[in-house]
Amino acid sequence: MFLQANTTTLFSASDLQLIVPELILTLSACVVLVMEVILPRREHKWTAYAALGGVALSAVSLFLLWQTNRDNLPLNAFYGMIRIDGFALVFKMIFLLAAALTIAISVRYLEVEGEQRGEYYALVLFATVGMLFLGCGYDLISLYISLELMALTFYVLVGFTKRERRSNEAGMKYFLLGAFSSGVLLYGMSLLFGVAGSTNLGDISRSINMILTAPPLEGALNAGLPLRPLLLLAMIAVAAGLFFKLAAVPFHMWAPDAYEGAPTPVTAFLSTGSKAASFALFARVFLEALGGMRADWAPLVGLVAAVTIMVGNWAAVTQVNAKRLLAYSSISNAGYLLLGVIAANEYGYVGLVVYLLVYTLMNIGAFGVIISLRRRGLVGDNVNDFAGLGQKAPGMALMMTIFMLSLGGLPLTGGFIGKWFLFGGLLQRADADGKDWYIWLAVWAILNTVVSFFYYVRFIRVMYLGDGVADARPLSLSPALRAALVVAVVGVVVIGVYPQPFINLAQSLVSSLTGAASGAFALK
Repeated sequence: MFLQANTTTLFSASDLQLIVPELILTLSACVVLVMEVILPRREHKWTAYAALGGVALSAVSLFLLWQTNRDNLPLNAFYGMIRIDGFALVFKMIFLLAAALTIAISVRYLEVEGEQRGEYYALVLFATVGMLFLGCGYDLISLYISLELMALTFYVLVGFTKRERRSNEAGMKYFLLGAFSSGVLLYGMSLLFGVAGSTNLGDISRSINMILTAPPLEGALNAGLPLRPLLLLAMIAVAAGLFFKLAAVPFHMWAPDAYEGAPTPVTAFLSTGSKAASFALFARVFLEALGGMRADWAPLVGLVAAVTIMVGNWAAVTQVNAKRLLAYSSISNAGYLLLGVIAANEYGYVGLVVYLLVYTLMNIGAFGVIISLRRRGLVGDNVNDFAGLGQKAPGMALMMTIFMLSLGGLPLTGGFIGKWFLFGGLLQRADADGKDWYIWLAVWAILNTVVSFFYYVRFIRVMYLGDGVADARPLSLSPALRAALVVAVVGVVVIGVYPQPFINLAQSLVSSLTGAASGAFALK
């Protein structure tokens, strides 16, 4: 089956045109490493600007790729291992945005920590390359290699500040648990290959639909029955491995320690870029390869989403460390994002894309404000460190207020738009399937959203009503950090006030995924 499905997809030099963004980032990472050796130590911040230039060039090449081929999508390359479609383009855009904002907020942080080195920015670029290939991968082999490229760089980034004991501990915990989850994921992928006879997602989908719809044979209950237990085991193993990457319950235990101990810009990148890449992989595998088994995995994912939302929100209520609080917030948001996959309709997909975009802006913006509080002698990681910020730096306090209210899902913010589509997708799915548990899941998510306001508003209360000022010294922002914060807050407000252009773009780009998923479900 595998050879037959790919004989028409021959390799040619033109295939390289489809991965120009990845090639540019890889070359940029190598240039940054060379600059690290050439430049004097005091000039290492120029490696950050070189890395930003590489991300900008990659974004331009991605835009040109879309403009040139928008009427010919999807495009397959490298014997079907790469697929460029609207789904891949929109996720690549989110990855590049997360990388650019992360580099921008990293400059000042690394200067304060005395860790300004080009290898840091090279690692960020290599991680982004892995994310880009995760967005367009259409084969289990390419997807797994891309995932490991991203994960290995994050293991190093989490423990990058070698002199910090917390950073070393966080890196080790993340590495050990990540290696275990990768093994479980690979086991599930091997079972899928054994059942389907191919590693291509399209071939796997067709094989699964043939197995599930095979007519009964004489003397047998069902021709596909012997393979069904293997399919269920493969689905559970793949889901378990990906739930770890998403920081979903019960595989979330690494997130609070890793987020707290990692350098703050790495925490921001880990909670946005890595999460978006993991959702891209999750959506590809479950909506395209395992779309015919939706009746089996939707209740399982729904249960995990419900528990993840509850655990993340209620655990965040008791936290006093800002990074740890936002870690539990990230866990709860993973549960909200899973609702888009469960809905598996246009509303759900638009919600998934829009909320990931907004989440990238508001979460990196919030961590950028935390970085602005960083001083020698003041870590700035605790919620109480924001005391008096409303009087000392009204602009920064206003930005943090907008980010927190958007994370909670207040109307007129980008977070509200994303959650509106995610919850609406569940209600539409309930109407289409005639199952009430979708409605109950939506109600459960809405109730927990109300709970989340309790700990998000804590930041606002401390900034404007807190006793005293944690640090009277004025804030010192680098130009890159200031620009990143402005981009983040403007994006959150614009998407919240005038979301229609972003909704239209998301609808047009995920239309291919909607069609593929609908076709898979129709075969059930």
